[in-house]
Amino acid sequence: MYEYISGRLASVTPANAVIDCGGVGYLLEITLTTYSRIQESAEARLWVHEIVREDAFQLYGFYSVEERDMFRLLIGVSGVGASTARMALSSMTVEELSGAIASQDAKAVQRVKGVGCKTAQRIVLELQDKVGAAGAVSSAAAPAASRNKEEALSAMVMLGFPKAAADKVLQGLANTLTVEELVKEALKKL
Repeated sequence: MYEYISGRLASVTPANAVIDCGGVGYLLEITLTTYSRIQESAEARLWVHEIVREDAFQLYGFYSVEERDMFRLLIGVSGVGASTARMALSSMTVEELSGAIASQDAKAVQRVKGVGCKTAQRIVLELQDKVGAAGAVSSAAAPAASRNKEEALSAMVMLGFPKAAADKVLQGLANTLTVEELVKEALKKL
């Protein structure tokens, strides 16, 4: 729902930032990388990822779109939650993490606090085709496709399908499909 939030930086700590936007203070959980980029600023624009659960509504803010894209890739991995993804992006830059994944260096990923051997291997295995060989999130041509797949996944979950099963089916579909086409094709396969 939110793409970014821009406004006066009301407060900032290494864990979160409050942005005053139109008289409303938005609390965003941030990474240390984002903190280091905005800590001295009076104004900020943070790219947002929102997570809505039964018991909480959380906003995660990122200094760059690439950082947010990596966060989204990480939380898509089974066993990796928002806290672990945020810790990974606080421990490593997007480029370092992408490079470790592209070069299949699970030991580098495992150095992140809270990431064990099996989780590190799962991250490398599931994300190696989603990051470029140069070690950058392959988002030059993929943002629309990634966004379409995310929207299709949300639609499938809203329809009552398990997230893991729907995600697996969607990952096997072409990146050139629209959201509607993705949902139709996924429904055929589920």
